[in-house]
Amino acid sequence: MRDFSQDHRWLSLNTATIRKQRGVEVPLDRIVDQCAERGIRAISPWRDQVAAVGLERIAGQLKAHDMRLSGYCRGGFFPAPDAAGLKAALDDNRRAIDEAKTLDAPCLVLVVGALPGALDGRALYKDIGRARGEVRDGIAASLDYAREVGMPLAIEPLHPMQAADRACVNTLEHALDLCDELDPSRSGALGVALDIYHVWWDPKLEAQIARAGKERLLAYHVCDWRTPTRDLLSDRAMMGDGVVELRKIRGWVEAAGFEGYSEVEIFSTLDWWQRSGEETLDTCIERHRSVV
Repeated sequence: MRDFSQDHRWLSLNTATIRKQRGVEVPLDRIVDQCAERGIRAISPWRDQVAAVGLERIAGQLKAHDMRLSGYCRGGFFPAPDAAGLKAALDDNRRAIDEAKTLDAPCLVLVVGALPGALDGRALYKDIGRARGEVRDGIAASLDYAREVGMPLAIEPLHPMQAADRACVNTLEHALDLCDELDPSRSGALGVALDIYHVWWDPKLEAQIARAGKERLLAYHVCDWRTPTRDLLSDRAMMGDGVVELRKIRGWVEAAGFEGYSEVEIFSTLDWWQRSGEETLDTCIERHRSVV
């Protein structure tokens, strides 16, 4: 297993981690500069943050800092109540693929979606089997274009608590079943984004990571699971402040062949988003060296 204790060259920052600083939204160009100031050489930005500043401007800034991406957030949300909605989702994913290509991302992360309307509190249908079928078809259709332009797609399984509203793919096993069905040759065009916040609890995790192998493990996200969790979406803990066996899981991931960044992704309304970006980044670097 790689030794992270001496430097943070394999730390990437998902920009959601410091998108709010002392409770205030901070623009992506400032976040990029803050990362560069601390020698963080990779980020994973969100589409809305990129759009707010401008795609070409962010691409130029990343190049000026010689900064890479560990992924691009996000595509997906394929299910819809009608044909027009399904087409709109495919069109949006095509745009996301193009943006990821412009930024030279190694993959586009897919949060696949679930019951349409559930995020707004009113599901437009309740058939989760239908939603899973629409996810499968949406990934298949998007994969055709992604292959054309050379942008790998990474399915991110989400914790079952988010099965209704954000993702109806909830285990690594399910994500890999989709990969095997749609990309049986293991071409590198389709894989998974493994976020330990969502999968740490899975009794099949070690075996499924080994099954994924180097070809399928396209991104690796780290944080920790706080107890008690005060909010199902926005109460992730800093690495080392929760109950996840971080080193053990990274050992499994690296034994399977993963050699990329450990991407810190923390949504934290009550804690880290109330602190300065500098404090959060410094803590990320320290914990990356000591516990990741």
